[in-house]
Amino acid sequence: MSEVPPLPPPPPPPPPAPAVALAPSVSSKKKLYQAIAEGKVPVEGDFEEARLLLTKRESSFRKDLQWVLCNKYVPSLIQDGPKCGLVALWMAAHLLKPVKTTSVEKVLQTALEKGYTAQGEMFSAGDMALLAEEVCGCRVQKLSGGMIGGNAALVLKHLTEGRPILIPYDEDFNHEPCLRQGHKAHWAVASGVLLGLVQGSVTRKMFPTDPTLPWLHLSEGSAPAELPLDAAEEVYILAKQGKSLRYQLWKLETVAQSNAQLKEMDPQRASDGTHYVLPPGGVEEGLAGQVVLLYSQIN
Repeated sequence: MSEVPPLPPPPPPPPPAPAVALAPSVSSKKKLYQAIAEGKVPVEGDFEEARLLLTKRESSFRKDLQWVLCNKYVPSLIQDGPKCGLVALWMAAHLLKPVKTTSVEKVLQTALEKGYTAQGEMFSAGDMALLAEEVCGCRVQKLSGGMIGGNAALVLKHLTEGRPILIPYDEDFNHEPCLRQGHKAHWAVASGVLLGLVQGSVTRKMFPTDPTLPWLHLSEGSAPAELPLDAAEEVYILAKQGKSLRYQLWKLETVAQSNAQLKEMDPQRASDGTHYVLPPGGVEEGLAGQVVLLYSQIN
């Protein structure tokens, strides 16, 4: 019986491919606000974070007024890219329908399909209202003419009844409202209000005082109709936006002024070669003096 010759040794493995240096994608570069938020969690609850804010700023509130806090908690979400309006809508959607809330990706996809956005930007309050109807299945009101004056009562009534408002404004470096003619246009969702009322406007029986801040009355299940809004001498709104996990407390007049002066896109952004969806009249026609009020479907 002849011997079978041994099999030849296997060929050597091919040399490894040379390493290719890949440029980091835009999404892999963390913005400062993303880095700050990383690893942190928001403070949850209707009044918990507001209570911390008020404690730090207690000396700035007039002692001759009665202060009433109304708020309905919305979750936080840090935006990725120019999706501030979509993220604000996502937050508001949780307040309207917390059990069945869509994802930000679905919100973006709907906005792209409808032609409301190209990169995630939203420069039209009218388009935002239509998108909110589509995404939340809720009744929506686009309010024009600013947030104060004749519209102030409607804005306050909406917030005291526990409903969110989407607000475009110019965002400063600390996320506060500023006046940049629309060059820093940004979206926030307001979910609460702090009212400074004339003394004698409310009682502890109507609105119990906070256990840690005895000068603060809380609207916990109280009928909003009991709140004398016409007795308000100072008004702050509680709002969140997509560059921080935290609530912020803004004077109504301050955010109203920022909202009213949105005139144009940042010229540098307008000329960077990126396609954005703008309404026919530009930023001023699309955003200035406009907010979007969201109502739950049953109301």
